[in-house]
Amino acid sequence: MVVVVVDHTSYIAKSRASLEALKSANLLKSLNLNALILGERGTGKETLARFILPEAKVVDGNNFQDVLAFISGNNSIIIKNFDKILNYQKLQIAIEEYKTRVIATSKTELLEKISSEFFSLKITIPPLSQREEDIEPLVKKFFEEASTIFEKDNSYDAFLKDLNFDLTNNCYSLRQSVYIRFLINSLGEEDVMQVMEEFLSKKLGGRNDYRDQLYLFDVPMLRSGFKKFNSQLNMSEKFGLNRNTLRKKINDYKDSYKLQ
Repeated sequence: MVVVVVDHTSYIAKSRASLEALKSANLLKSLNLNALILGERGTGKETLARFILPEAKVVDGNNFQDVLAFISGNNSIIIKNFDKILNYQKLQIAIEEYKTRVIATSKTELLEKISSEFFSLKITIPPLSQREEDIEPLVKKFFEEASTIFEKDNSYDAFLKDLNFDLTNNCYSLRQSVYIRFLINSLGEEDVMQVMEEFLSKKLGGRNDYRDQLYLFDVPMLRSGFKKFNSQLNMSEKFGLNRNTLRKKINDYKDSYKLQ
């Protein structure tokens, strides 16, 4: 079994927003200040926090007693989900008593009063959809991770050409889309049939199973045909289907499965 260690201390910064965040982070590495990092899920908040404090322990704000215990036993800590803290007054007392440095992350804005009491600096990381220059370096990083996991040497240039970026959950969904694409590119015919067999075994059990599950073949075939042959006429010839039959199949699926 291959264990992949993700390097959280390497913050990728190509876009202007990420470079500004990294500039602030570098400043914080040399100054003993408490700071808050804001951003959506998957934007790289914890990675940037670990860049600032690579040796610090990470504790979740959802577990308030753990937070207090970490503060009492460490010179510096990273608190993720800081917006979930239950008792800010008690937290402030503990931080002042033990003189613990805090780098915190949050998905939502804090009240100004709380933010100003705890933090000298605030860094905001925009969604990945607003940092286009960061996408390809992240894809390459995730591609290299996948190469290690699956022990395959796929062509990166060909891989990048076929990839549809999923940025709905920022780095989390982007990494998932890279891994899925890498796995698909690594599958052989027997692997594909085994995947389909496992999938279908969970869906079968009705009276019209063959007809009801036929879309699992038809839709990928039609999508591939559109990409490869560009027109219904060419598809009809290559598939060996009557044009009316092909048109009917396309009409059956075009609304539900976005066929054009």
